[in-house]
Amino acid sequence: MDSFDEPRPGDEAFDGFRMRLPENCVEYMLFPVGDKSLTSLEAIRRAAVKGADELTKDYIWQRQAFKLEMEIKDGLTYLYGTTNYGDNVEDEWLIVYLLRELSKSFPQLWIRVSDSDGEFLLIEAAKVLPKWLSPENDSNRVWIHEGKLRIVPLQTAAGVATSKSISLQDALAIIKSAPDSLIHSTFVEAEAFYRLEKYPGQITDFMHHSLVTLPRRAAYILHARPKAIAPATEAFYLRDPLTLKPFLSSSQPLSFPPRDLVTVSVRFTRVLYAQLKSQRFEPLPVWSSLIHSGELEVATGTSEAEKRLARLELGMKITTGLEILAGNAEKSDNRVAREVAFLLEDLEEDGDSTLPSDADIKTWKDVEREDDDLWMDIDYRDFEQQLDGAGSPNKDAPKGAGFGDANTQADLTKIVSRFEAFLNDEGAGIEGAEFDEMDEDDDSDNSEEDGASEDEDKEVGFDEEQFAKMMREMMGLPEEDTNQKGKQPAGESDRERDNVSGSEEDDEDEEIRKLMAQMESELNKHGALSLEQPSNPPPTILAKGGKNKGVSAAGQDEEKHIDDEEDGEAVDIDYNFAKNLLESFKSQAGMAGPAGNLLSLMGMSLPRDEGESDEDEA
Repeated sequence: MDSFDEPRPGDEAFDGFRMRLPENCVEYMLFPVGDKSLTSLEAIRRAAVKGADELTKDYIWQRQAFKLEMEIKDGLTYLYGTTNYGDNVEDEWLIVYLLRELSKSFPQLWIRVSDSDGEFLLIEAAKVLPKWLSPENDSNRVWIHEGKLRIVPLQTAAGVATSKSISLQDALAIIKSAPDSLIHSTFVEAEAFYRLEKYPGQITDFMHHSLVTLPRRAAYILHARPKAIAPATEAFYLRDPLTLKPFLSSSQPLSFPPRDLVTVSVRFTRVLYAQLKSQRFEPLPVWSSLIHSGELEVATGTSEAEKRLARLELGMKITTGLEILAGNAEKSDNRVAREVAFLLEDLEEDGDSTLPSDADIKTWKDVEREDDDLWMDIDYRDFEQQLDGAGSPNKDAPKGAGFGDANTQADLTKIVSRFEAFLNDEGAGIEGAEFDEMDEDDDSDNSEEDGASEDEDKEVGFDEEQFAKMMREMMGLPEEDTNQKGKQPAGESDRERDNVSGSEEDDEDEEIRKLMAQMESELNKHGALSLEQPSNPPPTILAKGGKNKGVSAAGQDEEKHIDDEEDGEAVDIDYNFAKNLLESFKSQAGMAGPAGNLLSLMGMSLPRDEGESDEDEA
């Protein structure tokens, strides 16, 4: 389905609404400008398919692979393709890489690529885009040519006005008549193609091998069709009670009964592995006894028993996915699913005697390979060092593990830097964050400090005085003298009220201090003012004008931290943001949510936190 700009209601050419590009789909169109011959198009298509096959022969696409077909529409002849990449955004960027490399081999080739969000290459480079380029006029302006990013300007050299959103035909007309008028910005290109820097190495680095215990039949299917792991994982991941109903009866015949188990290495993408690993699944009746036996063995406390149980649980999930896949193969439009059904039919006809023996399995490539999955682990203590590029403090950790992975570290650092730039953007308006009106009073009170740091970046800090002021307003209490900062007034108040004497104000202040102390005591009793982890005692917060009595070490550290902020030291926004982001992800409890979606855009698929699972179930 094309992304041509269709006429709007009221236009003469409007003939109804068309379906837009489905979610999680990328669309690409290839135009050989100046060469309309079908021979040229076919040569480009063959080169594209050949190059993709060579680069991705061992790659596993999440849902659909890269493909190209000839398209003729509205007088245009071109190559066209769409790919549904599902939850794996890495597939989308792999396609962009393939298209960019293809454009280097064919100087006459102009390529445009978009997805359900629109011009996602411009979205990636939003921080450095010129002001004139906006979502209202960016449609069909972004092109890939000779490995570079080109942008159709507002006005061409010929004086053609293009200030509004342009159609595909208009863009091609400009490319044909004035190709040199298209803009090539190295800054925009670097941001838009940032994720391509890790290719082609990322194609193999993104794969993960793990030992899995599963029925010999399932091992045979995965060996014959390695790419079947993707639809099998998705079938398991998107299961529902109705899908599992046929397999809940112990008398129901299964295509992959849990007998004659073997342990083999299975190849995943990191997304597929994380999807299986993070799912909590109650075993089907036929698997219950095996899983229960493994759990009893783990109770002995041996690490090998834990590994065997983990491999068995992973194999159970894969086998369940294959069962669902085979059961719905007739209604599926997935070619791999139908191939699995054909292999099963052959097994039914020929019998299990055709299955590979143990000796045959030992000859399989990488049959005992098991990659470390430390990249799924998160250690808050490593964040600051990783974001600073210092690497993991754990010297014994394998290279590329955890947040020591260079690609992951670069992605995380980039998103934090963008978030930091957003917070410090003084020009953010109605579509961003605008605090000018809210901060007018603060700016007037602190004009001297603002003047001293006029050329410096704004820091994110905690204004204890402003917080106390808001608390008093919410409770309906009278305002205090903010200039004294908690000290007992030595003389008459700067904010003098009419007909109120100094002694009355002192009495009133004393009452307020007593009330605040009582509130603090009550809140501390319930842990509401704790700034530490729940396992640590909450720090003591001083009452206004009070002394530090019996403050714990944690409380003293926190008090010092707040004092440092008041002295002008910057809050470590990198650490705080990354920590809060991951705590948000943890709160999703393995379900979909904003933090998980944000991380998935960076190609990061994090596991559900298993550390407290036992306590949670208890």
